[in-house]
Amino acid sequence: MATEARGDTDLKRVFDRYPDRRYIMFGGKGGLGKTTFSAATAFWLARRGYRVLVFSVDPQASLSDIFQRDIFGKGPVQIAENLWAQEVDADSHIKAYQGEIRQKILDRYGLAEVPEEIENYIQAASAEPAMEESAIFDAVVDIVVKGDYDYYIYDLVPLGHALYYLSMAKVYDEWINKITRLREEMREYEQVSAVMRRQKVTEEDEILGELQYIKSRINASSRILTDRTKTGFFFVVVPEEMIILDTRKAAELFARFDVPIAGYIVNRVLPTELASQNVPEYLKNRITMQQRYLAEIQATLGEDVLAHVPELERDVTGLAAIERLAEIMYGGAP
Repeated sequence: MATEARGDTDLKRVFDRYPDRRYIMFGGKGGLGKTTFSAATAFWLARRGYRVLVFSVDPQASLSDIFQRDIFGKGPVQIAENLWAQEVDADSHIKAYQGEIRQKILDRYGLAEVPEEIENYIQAASAEPAMEESAIFDAVVDIVVKGDYDYYIYDLVPLGHALYYLSMAKVYDEWINKITRLREEMREYEQVSAVMRRQKVTEEDEILGELQYIKSRINASSRILTDRTKTGFFFVVVPEEMIILDTRKAAELFARFDVPIAGYIVNRVLPTELASQNVPEYLKNRITMQQRYLAEIQATLGEDVLAHVPELERDVTGLAAIERLAEIMYGGAP
């Protein structure tokens, strides 16, 4: 089960079976191997001749460490032939938001500089956690909607944040519907002068237009992320009780958002042959425990389990280690 297979794997067959599935996401609890699997998958696809971008918006993930390159906040950085990697810098996007807000205030009111009290408000609002999440989501939309690559490998942020992103389109829908209703109500007040009415409609139309633009971009991204023919979401799980329970709950939540779950990858499997060797007793006990949970995973997830990846003797860093992991996951060099 935990051997380094050289033939086709179920995981490889899933990719071959769905050639139009070009948006690949790896998710799960933090620290399970999402980033390394993302890097290995991107490497494998690039070796097959596809232009691939692997990107991360998780501040705790580190494609820089895995590829041994400084890529944080630098946009797409070419790692190898056909392979690019990107780590999104949320702070830079927040600063860009601040700049846009300041410029709109200056343009609208003809000011030479932003008043101090408004500047203080902009700074305070930018410190809110929701601002960082919105900035990251906007960066994801920019990356995905452009369509510059054959494959996008998305090292997903922790599951709760991912669900927040997927709900953003619904939030904007509610905002836009509310503003539209308010605009229609304003038209009922005939006693307002025509000049004032035109001015109010113009201001509302500007707000409405901007929200509709944001909504269109997010909806485009959401349609991609929930399209089973275009997108595959892979859960990473390890044979431990709490991880299995959390993964089941997360899978149920993702189903509510129509996220297409393509399968599960079991990581950090200890080779059973170690149990018969001269190893510490705690290791034998851990192997026995893993076998019990592996049986549970197989019983509950069945054919959706696409690969078992062994516990490796060292961290996956550098292209040689990434290539080895890709061979384990997909069955040998292409």
